Amino acid sequence: MFKYGEDHLTVGKVLVILRGNIETIISSSVASKIEKAHQIVLKTSQKEEAVYGINTGFGPLCDTKISPEDTSELQRKILLSHSVGVGNPISQDLAKLMLILKVQSLSQGHSGISRTIIDRILWHIDNEVIPVVPEQGSVGASGDLCPLSHLFLPLLGEGEVYYKGKRVHSSEVLRAFNLEPVPLHPKAGLALINGTQFILAHAVMVVDKLHSTLSHADVIGALMIEGLMGSQAPFHPELHVTRPYKGNTHVAARIAKFLKDSDIGKSHIDCGKVQDPYSLRCMPQVHGSSRNAWLHLKEIVEVEMNSATDNPIIISEDLIISGGSFHGQPLALPLDYACLAAAELGSISDRRTYLSLEGKYEGTPRLLMEDTGLNSGFMILQYTTAALVSENKGLCFPASADSIPTSLGQEDHVSMGSIGGRKALRVLENLEKILAIELLSAAQAFEFRKPLNSSKILDEVYDEVRKHVGFAKEDRIFSYDIDKALKLVQSRDLLHLSEMDGAYSQYDNEFENY
Repeated sequence: MFKYGEDHLTVGKVLVILRGNIETIISSSVASKIEKAHQIVLKTSQKEEAVYGINTGFGPLCDTKISPEDTSELQRKILLSHSVGVGNPISQDLAKLMLILKVQSLSQGHSGISRTIIDRILWHIDNEVIPVVPEQGSVGASGDLCPLSHLFLPLLGEGEVYYKGKRVHSSEVLRAFNLEPVPLHPKAGLALINGTQFILAHAVMVVDKLHSTLSHADVIGALMIEGLMGSQAPFHPELHVTRPYKGNTHVAARIAKFLKDSDIGKSHIDCGKVQDPYSLRCMPQVHGSSRNAWLHLKEIVEVEMNSATDNPIIISEDLIISGGSFHGQPLALPLDYACLAAAELGSISDRRTYLSLEGKYEGTPRLLMEDTGLNSGFMILQYTTAALVSENKGLCFPASADSIPTSLGQEDHVSMGSIGGRKALRVLENLEKILAIELLSAAQAFEFRKPLNSSKILDEVYDEVRKHVGFAKEDRIFSYDIDKALKLVQSRDLLHLSEMDGAYSQYDNEFENY
């Protein structure tokens, strides 16, 4: 059971809630905090003293006083006027994540929202009535105003939702459940649309997907080392004690574990080769640096998930602070860092795929096929990785480096974290495809080492690949193979094989648990 506002939320927990695999509640103690802040807001709305968002207008209209009888209408209109999103809808998972993350934020008891409104949001989550939210329109500063407005239009009986596989107007679903729109009290609209939940939902997905691709990159890279008879020396623990970055040490330990007791590795110990190209021997340094970026993002996301991110913040009846807790910069910077980290994984993966085609390694034919000339072999698969890597480079310009003033200068610095989150997910989707192609190439190279065995782990990884994609003796439509390999990467089935027998380093809790 997860208690909103009381239990510490992590990426792992929020994904379990997303999948409906855990019961969630609001405890009596949290309900009391929510109600206390709500009563403060109601009292404040009746005062002569201007308090932003409670009895004033918004943004540049913060100096416009609103009468008590108009405050509820003001909150309704803010949702309507700020629903200006364009582009394709975000995925239903992302929209549902936004709802879950918003409940956790509102349950901190500093927003002044009513329990009635929170309960309606929980109803949407529990009944899979998921709002339609356009992907474009947020600059990530006053929170994600635009997407959050679309997210909560259904509370008013406005906007569209997904329900039972269909996209329908929210009023239809409310009628089906005999529900009325929820009335908005003073500050309610502002509390709903101020916040970083659009950026944060993307960041949660980035943490999850980047972790998967990092783990796959280590496994697939190790398979490629075996296929190309690479050296195990660069993964020796004593080497990494001399430059002990957490990510480097962790990756080196993982790859050393994958290669342990390999007959392939033992077969060329005395081969005389001094060192391998960077894409093989520098995996701890490159993959490890991307691991460090992932760890930074994970830590930031955990703080954000358990914070109040709207404005103003209700501390007590005598202390209501109008600040900048909605600003997306804390997420925007690490999201750009994570985007670059993902792109670098793709870049070095492409280099390993290219390396496997050169035919410079004993027993591995050029283009990974023995009968070339008539056959092009795996040559054109690397064209696709090159195209994807180049596309990712174009997506790596940091969104957070840009800022366009809005709200007549009131919001004169914005984070653009929403754009950074969207870009990072696009890069990761491309990365999964790049890794899928390397997996095909590594498995093809690995085949030429038969009848020698590798480690137990890598032999099982290879066998799992061959359940889906056979060895290629001649040209065929390789896009079919790529699709199968991509599905295998996305299923994460290989990770269950490759991580089945224990810890790899002292940093397991940091790098493997989220």
